[in-house]
Amino acid sequence: MRILYVEDEKYLADAVIHMLKKADIAVDWADDGEKGLDMSVNPIYDAIVLDIMLPKLSGFDILKAIRDRGIKTPVIMLSALSEVEDKVKGLTMGADDYLSKPFKTSELIARLNALNRRPPLQEDTEIHFEDLNLNVDNRTLNNIPLTEKEAQILEILIKNPGVVQKKEYILAKVWGGESIAEENYVEVYMSYLRKKMKTLKSKCIIKTIRNLGYKLIVKD
Repeated sequence: MRILYVEDEKYLADAVIHMLKKADIAVDWADDGEKGLDMSVNPIYDAIVLDIMLPKLSGFDILKAIRDRGIKTPVIMLSALSEVEDKVKGLTMGADDYLSKPFKTSELIARLNALNRRPPLQEDTEIHFEDLNLNVDNRTLNNIPLTEKEAQILEILIKNPGVVQKKEYILAKVWGGESIAEENYVEVYMSYLRKKMKTLKSKCIIKTIRNLGYKLIVKD
């Protein structure tokens, strides 16, 4: 899992990030609202932990901006204020959960894990592109079994046909906080997927774009 943590109190951020990393959660940190908004539009994150009281832009401003753009990344709001009105406002604007400060990092980790297990809203079990049919729940491609990571990589490609997916993005999205992950893992799994697509005699191919990444296209 990879999250964005938007918090301006450095001493608190350092302590929380340390504990999250011990729980094998990769963390990127933004210390003000403008940075938080710039980073939050990146689809790399599995969740955003968002403080309300921030310099430059508030957490509410960031939440409204990303939801207005159609970004569905789960958001946990943080606030030193415990008023019911603040909680209601955040949840009404599209937050998925709420924690009052001070909080125990163990509770934050539990809530992040719960969000990560929650099935995405209005997501199709099956994703199609040309002659490819990926069943996300069963991890099968046209009834051929896939490993978890093969399915995750192919889901990224099928949802974005013709669009180059950077190797760094795939590595971060699929392997997240796994410290053993290396860039050549992506190449290895692309090879696995190509072999399975060849077995299916699919008219689609995974094309390597040198020094950029990969994209799913129809053969010429």
